[in-house]
Amino acid sequence: MARDHDHQPDAPRPPRAPQHPPRARRRRLTAASLALGALTAVLYTAVPEPPAAEAAGKPLGHDISSHQGAVDWRDVRAKGGRFVYVKATESDWYRNPHFSRQYRGARKAGILRGAYHFGVPNASSGTAQARHFLRHSGGWKPDGRTLPPALDIEHNPYHPQQACFGMSGAALVRWIRGFSNEVLRQTGRRPVIYTTARWWNGCTGGSRAFAATHPLWLANWHSTPGKLPAGWAYPSFWQYANHGALPGDQNKWNGTAAQLRRFARG
Repeated sequence: MARDHDHQPDAPRPPRAPQHPPRARRRRLTAASLALGALTAVLYTAVPEPPAAEAAGKPLGHDISSHQGAVDWRDVRAKGGRFVYVKATESDWYRNPHFSRQYRGARKAGILRGAYHFGVPNASSGTAQARHFLRHSGGWKPDGRTLPPALDIEHNPYHPQQACFGMSGAALVRWIRGFSNEVLRQTGRRPVIYTTARWWNGCTGGSRAFAATHPLWLANWHSTPGKLPAGWAYPSFWQYANHGALPGDQNKWNGTAAQLRRFARG
């Protein structure tokens, strides 16, 4: 994800001052072939896609946070940006001070937009963090312009030696389930899960509990999506670079523009 650089806390639970926490660095992952198929019927429909090397026409997008500040959305549109995820919240205390302007600006430019939350599982429950997120992210509505909420769950940026937040795989699975259930209760959609294969397979114990019902947003900064988190056969979104023509991190949707619009509608 795009990162907020200004503040490096010394404890797992940062102070409640309106500062900008850092973003975790992505672990390197082994490149491999992309497994593709029909997307999960519960959430959206799509047709099988060709290998990544043949998929040059897939819609491009990006993700941003407070670090990007004011965004020139007309320029984003002109450069091919068709969707964006905007960081709304982190843990149960942080709010992106630029979120509303970034979120509204994307919509005015005709760009599909969604909100994401950076989870800090050792700070408070998944349910509590989902409620904080939904209070400050605009939720979700089936308007065809709003992507479902997303959960960013990855390497602990506050204590690099505790990549899994000092929690067991079972505890992390319970935390993610609590977050997901609250998002579903309030919005009617399961969240997209953003993660890396290395973090997921190592920290959740390779849990397969979410793959059937949660779209995957895979982070792997290589020429192909590579290895996947346990349970998923393909990513719905692929974050393939941390910089490029669009502000923030660079992403692709694994399908057509029409399928992306259907996905947004739910």
